[in-house]
Amino acid sequence: MIDRIQQIVLITVFVSGYFIGTANSVLSAEVEKQSEWRAAAISVVITPEKSMWMSGYASRNKPSEGKVHDLYAKVLIIEDMRGQKVVIVTTDLIGITPALRDPIAARLESEFKIPSTALLMNASHTHCGPELREGKASRRGLGGDRGAEAREYTQKLSKKIVGAIGQALSKLEPVQLKYSYGRAGFSMNRRLPTAKGVSNSPHPQGPVDQRVPVLSVKRPDGSIVAALFGYACHNTTLSFYQFCGDYAGFAQEYLEADHPGMIALFMMGCGGDQNPYPRRTLDLAKQHGRALSNAVEVALSVRQPRLIHGPLGVAMDDVELEFVTPPSREELLRKQKQGNKYEKSHATRLLAQIEERGGIQTRYAFPLQVIQFGNDLTLTAICGETVVDYSLRLQKELKINSGAEEEEDPIIWVAGYSNHVFGYLPSLRVLKEGGYEGGGAMTYTSYPGPFTDSVEKRVISKIKELTKQARKASQ
Repeated sequence: MIDRIQQIVLITVFVSGYFIGTANSVLSAEVEKQSEWRAAAISVVITPEKSMWMSGYASRNKPSEGKVHDLYAKVLIIEDMRGQKVVIVTTDLIGITPALRDPIAARLESEFKIPSTALLMNASHTHCGPELREGKASRRGLGGDRGAEAREYTQKLSKKIVGAIGQALSKLEPVQLKYSYGRAGFSMNRRLPTAKGVSNSPHPQGPVDQRVPVLSVKRPDGSIVAALFGYACHNTTLSFYQFCGDYAGFAQEYLEADHPGMIALFMMGCGGDQNPYPRRTLDLAKQHGRALSNAVEVALSVRQPRLIHGPLGVAMDDVELEFVTPPSREELLRKQKQGNKYEKSHATRLLAQIEERGGIQTRYAFPLQVIQFGNDLTLTAICGETVVDYSLRLQKELKINSGAEEEEDPIIWVAGYSNHVFGYLPSLRVLKEGGYEGGGAMTYTSYPGPFTDSVEKRVISKIKELTKQARKASQ
């Protein structure tokens, strides 16, 4: 009798398990079928394993001395129902260089069959990260082969990011994409007009973009896979000799602590002429990080976020900019003898161009990128240290339905510091006003001088062209 009862129990358990398992499989298949998107996110530590020359300030005179917290590269892969993917990589670095991006883009195509145009790489522009630009590391380093250190770090970093992309591709799962935004008030325009020209000081009346756009990636059960958020402000609260992600690093740290299992990715906006105020202490960096994370929390708690539909459309192409007429050889020789140490170094680099190439370059091309999410979101990625004018202008001019309600138009999200950070990208206004962002910063590069007045027109025109292409591809 007992054996008979055991048989009945076993059969019942088996049958129940079978139907529950079948029901779960059917439910899983139904969720997969109904989801417009699949996505995954991965985070990897990129803190240098040894002391290195640091980036961001020409006045640095020694290598790094430990860390406040780790630096990260984070990968978010989004796939639409057609199987098209975009790969977004955010980094706690001063910038993205061709030496970093190109190998990743090549392996993306060869190993994963994803076009390089679908790769968006963004740098937080922390000034407390490693100097990965080989030329600058060589010039600034005092003792040791700092250029070789930067080259080795970049090569290892490329491989690490490719590995993270591979991991993320193996973890794609059904998700919903939702957009909302908050605001954070610590960014301020830093171009103060004075009788002697533009000064690098707080300018409360200057243009700013204090929006905090947030794209949340959520599973069907409501748990969050990732939150991609942005802000237009230099990561320059700090200037010491410890590795640190500055305010953006703390914001990501706080968000991930408050949402276990979620990957928080910071995407730098058009903050080329924006600074965090007040600044210069670790406590202030933490305060700004908390303010930014609070803005993200507000966005995540919005009752009716905008649901983002597909499919994806991607467009990417170079825009060619012109420099003003470069200085003559005689002018450079004079600066080499009479200028300050930065002007002398700049003149030496330009004279080397004359010797090696027969002249100084007069044009420069860099890539612009647009990622379109159906009719709902236009994500524009601009190279260089982009000033805020580009964000404010494009948010108005990339709308489709003039006079329509805001929610009927696509959301416009403009990121600077993407794909190749070569130096400052001024607007026409900033160019004419002059100052550091208008052309003065060129002294610290290998470029001859300011761009011509066509700079903003060329960039905006190319972005509008790419936006049309991306929107057409997303239909």
